[in-house]
Amino acid sequence: MTNDAAPYGTPETPRVAVRGEARLEVEPEIARIGVTVSARGKDRRAALEDLTRRNGQVLDLVKSYGEAVEKLETGAFSISPELTAHGRGERVRAYQGRVHITAELADFTALGELTTRLADLDLTRVDGPWWSLRPDSPAPAEARRQAVLEAVQRAREYAGALGARLAALVELADIGAEAPAAYNGPQASGALRAAAYGGADGATAPALDLEPQCQTVYAQVNARFTMTPPEL
Repeated sequence: MTNDAAPYGTPETPRVAVRGEARLEVEPEIARIGVTVSARGKDRRAALEDLTRRNGQVLDLVKSYGEAVEKLETGAFSISPELTAHGRGERVRAYQGRVHITAELADFTALGELTTRLADLDLTRVDGPWWSLRPDSPAPAEARRQAVLEAVQRAREYAGALGARLAALVELADIGAEAPAAYNGPQASGALRAAAYGGADGATAPALDLEPQCQTVYAQVNARFTMTPPEL
């Protein structure tokens, strides 16, 4: 008769506790880039008009890639005065405006071309790419499956070393399974950062050859089994 109240089992039904781990290196599924559009004018209206025009150019360019762009979002917007550094009173010298845009792509060939064309626009800054997996990626589930298989195999080896065999699973605890988060700094190491401040010279810049950064998926489980009495 099994004594479930005994955490370490009994001589008749000893228990074995093991940990299973799995680490997978998989290709990223999506990439995100951040685009900052800037404008500067002597008065607020001029800055807003320039910012609106440049923001429209960026949005039209990104949308021209059709289904290659899975998500396009506008984030923070700001318009602020620049004050003179000298003089008795505070005087507005100019107005500075910015708009932040985020684009998500799964077509990495289009990503390299789009990134170059965006960086070629006036007063436009491009950051990224940040590589990641989709929320419904099968990779974390595969890592968890392999972690469980390793736990079972390890428990069998321990039992076999004692001349016993596994009898039943008592507990399986998931103690960690995660993929890199979007916009994670270390995962974006070596990421592109480009800014354009001058006008285009009429020539088309060559598309960047971007190498997708592999994503690490890790899973870990604790498992407890009962086993037959060992042959000591």
